[in-house]
Amino acid sequence: MLLGMIQDTLPKPPKELNALLLAYVGDAVYELYVRYHLLSQGMVRPNDLQKRAVRYVSATAQAEVSRQIQMLLTEEEQDILRRGRNMRVGSVPKRVSMADYRASTGLEALIGYWYLSGDKERLNEMMKGILERVEEARESGK
Repeated sequence: MLLGMIQDTLPKPPKELNALLLAYVGDAVYELYVRYHLLSQGMVRPNDLQKRAVRYVSATAQAEVSRQIQMLLTEEEQDILRRGRNMRVGSVPKRVSMADYRASTGLEALIGYWYLSGDKERLNEMMKGILERVEEARESGK
């Protein structure tokens, strides 16, 4: 419901939006998927949810996933990822390399693009794979 309302009121098609705007939306969408994923695993204590969520939403984890999924992307999606990655950002959080921060911004821009484009099927398919990859990395100790 919210998605339809948003699509009807966007000033431009999602492909034409600034990559940082796409990343801004993608960050929120990614966070919702992570929270739902953790709840579906039976986690219900807010403190535990927050601690676990950090493993998914860290720039380092997002950067690694961004690199892993590149070969699964269409040319258009690769372009969005690249635009997000190449955006000039104001400041980088401590303990995160510039390369990882940029890669994570690219992933968030791509997620924002999928969401704002209304391509629920592609968004769900890719988010499932992204969450699985983060889970596998966590289990293997990476």
